[in-house]
Amino acid sequence: MVLAPLVLAAVLSTGCAHDAAATGTVPAENATTAPALPTVADELPAMDADGFRQLLQQLRGTPVVVNYWAAWCPPCKAETPLLVEAHRRLGHAIQFLGVDLQDFRDGARAFMHQQGVTYPSVFDPANSIGLSFNLFSPPMTQFYDADGRLVATVRGQLSEDALQANLNAIAR
Repeated sequence: MVLAPLVLAAVLSTGCAHDAAATGTVPAENATTAPALPTVADELPAMDADGFRQLLQQLRGTPVVVNYWAAWCPPCKAETPLLVEAHRRLGHAIQFLGVDLQDFRDGARAFMHQQGVTYPSVFDPANSIGLSFNLFSPPMTQFYDADGRLVATVRGQLSEDALQANLNAIAR
């Protein structure tokens, strides 16, 4: 019993150290370019709330869909196929972007590979980005028009109808 906490701490610290050093392998299919926009979908660069707001500023001129997710989140797993399909159809004209919250990179990358996600995500294990939007637990999806205005926020699992209606609202 005395050794159990030590063993757990050793396993967790080893996992975190390996996790932070990993890099992605899936080229991102982006609708636009921006200095802070990942070009590798599963690179999962660390980002905080300030960096994320700068990224959103850089994406002005292109409609944007932001999905806040985690690999451990059942509603996220259920909605991801809808986002992957919408990205397949509209990813040339609308920038899709994920924010992986409260997660480990290795698990997040495995999730992205299993789901066939080819749009980029940023990594926010502390949930600073989510908290800046009053999100305490994923999922949530935001829709921005090309002028950078937030048009809609869907809290909780995204339905196909809500996705389509909000894509129509931000499309040119």
